[in-house]
Amino acid sequence: MASRNPARPLSPHLQVYKWGPHMLVSILHRATGSGMATVGTGLLVWWLAAIAGGAESYATFRDVFTTDTGALNILGYVIGIGLTLSLFQHMMTGIRHFVLDTGAGYELRRNKTGALATMVASVALTIVFWLYLGIN
Repeated sequence: MASRNPARPLSPHLQVYKWGPHMLVSILHRATGSGMATVGTGLLVWWLAAIAGGAESYATFRDVFTTDTGALNILGYVIGIGLTLSLFQHMMTGIRHFVLDTGAGYELRRNKTGALATMVASVALTIVFWLYLGIN
């Protein structure tokens, strides 16, 4: 019969495991995938409805994200950079997962380094992408 010791957790929990970058990357992968699907689908449907609605409807959609000069406003930057960062983070953790699926990178130090590398790479790629957009 099982022991009824209240000091012992029923299953491994946050008190047992130390928080590490590999846990954060796993959660970020799920969050970025869900976020891109939700926000991206909403924006796509709104954009398609705006196009189907005519010039006035499309102008309203465009004006939400841009200024009078056609440059992005604050909301446009927040959504654009957020989706770009989500895309690169999801892509980098996907590549990390692919490497782990081959059986490599399970050593503790390499796993931690790989998890940190995904976050650094996603931020760096986002910065490079938006700098490139600003140049052109």
